[in-house]
Amino acid sequence: MTAVGPLAAERFRALVPPLLDDAYSLARWLCRDADDAQDVVQEAALRALRALETTSVERPKPWFLAIVRNAAITWMARRRNRNLTFAGGLDDLEPLAPADPGPDPEALLIAAEDGARLRQAMAALPPPLLEILVMREVNDLSYRDIAEAAGLPIGTVMSRLARARGALARMMKADP
Repeated sequence: MTAVGPLAAERFRALVPPLLDDAYSLARWLCRDADDAQDVVQEAALRALRALETTSVERPKPWFLAIVRNAAITWMARRRNRNLTFAGGLDDLEPLAPADPGPDPEALLIAAEDGARLRQAMAALPPPLLEILVMREVNDLSYRDIAEAAGLPIGTVMSRLARARGALARMMKADP
């Protein structure tokens, strides 16, 4: 890696550390592995540091999450995970399978309290829907910021978010 100047290092210290939790959260959902997520965030931080040598950032959160998203896609492509496809539209996605029925009602209540069913339902979403949902509901980005981070038109963001929410609602209503 080439050395970065003091201005880039100063910008990095001001912008990136407050966003690391959000970055890890997004990477964790996209990679579905804690160790890979840590590696992705580290790679994204290096990319951000290099970019700050020449880039001025007005809205740090969508800017950095876009770097994390791209780092995650690159990371997964290197591992040849063919189950995840970010290019193209949603036309080639298979229909969502119903949620896996859980144990008895008492156990479901306990699972619902700790969020296990919700995490399971989210994990069943196709990656293009999951990434939009995570950026909105977990990272609390606006539609505009999500569109910027994902490189999508805002209408596509709104459509994917509606589809993700609808799929989650259907999966959560599925009776065991």
